[in-house]
Amino acid sequence: MAEQTEPVTATAAPVAAPAVAATSAEEAKATGRPILVVDDVHLKYKTYGGKRRTPGSRLPSWAKGLTQGVGAVDVVHAVKGVSFVAHHGESIGLIGHNGSGKSTLLRAVAGAMPVSSGAIYTDGVASLLGVSGALIKNLSGERNIILGCLALGLKPSEVKQHFEEVVEFADIGEFVRLPMEAYSSGMGARLRFAISTAASPDILMIDEALATGDASFKARSQKRIDEIRERAGTVLLVSHSMGTIKETCDRVLWLDSGVLRADGQPDEVIEAYMETQRAKVEAAKK
Repeated sequence: MAEQTEPVTATAAPVAAPAVAATSAEEAKATGRPILVVDDVHLKYKTYGGKRRTPGSRLPSWAKGLTQGVGAVDVVHAVKGVSFVAHHGESIGLIGHNGSGKSTLLRAVAGAMPVSSGAIYTDGVASLLGVSGALIKNLSGERNIILGCLALGLKPSEVKQHFEEVVEFADIGEFVRLPMEAYSSGMGARLRFAISTAASPDILMIDEALATGDASFKARSQKRIDEIRERAGTVLLVSHSMGTIKETCDRVLWLDSGVLRADGQPDEVIEAYMETQRAKVEAAKK
């Protein structure tokens, strides 16, 4: 049976905007007011249908080492007491091994997952872009652009205004009339990025989505990210490419098994992270 997940919300605190007077993004950047506050956040979710051995269960000799399914329900504590503050205009990279809580944290900031304890405050609109973004495969690129932009809060007149810009940025040409299932992974990635940035979000969160594009797309994406930052927007980027993190970010957070291990300059945090990775490789050789 396929594994399913469900967030644990024992003491959930929803994403909320702080009670502060509204000012322009430029004024907020000048005054140094935060755009995002993550305060001692814990994130837990349940998994259903996992495989777990029961105490005293016995397997035949040919099945030694295999697990026995009992419809287990497990609680995963994905993020453990993470706190940080992001300001207008910052570009922050999130690094860490698979399962360290990076993507789960972004989902919580986007409001797609409630926190189990702690709080997240945002001063603006957050847009989450991932490699499996919510595009409908049996609909055309045109319909996905319209629905995606409306979901981001654009008015119908604004969707019409941005339509050609999205198509041009995604570089999908006549494919815009075809269903998404006919697109290559690169075309899908370009279209997701173009839609997600059409509304100039205050907080743009990118979860490995840049890894599927070619050099030209990455250059255009970097330019778009720079434009968002110039408008005092904030970028959160999850990537396993340390080169991309160094090129894009001016600050890095290192998550390790849900715990924030380091927060600082890219070169320093990345070197500390890579040193631990090298140590693990050496230990595995022994």
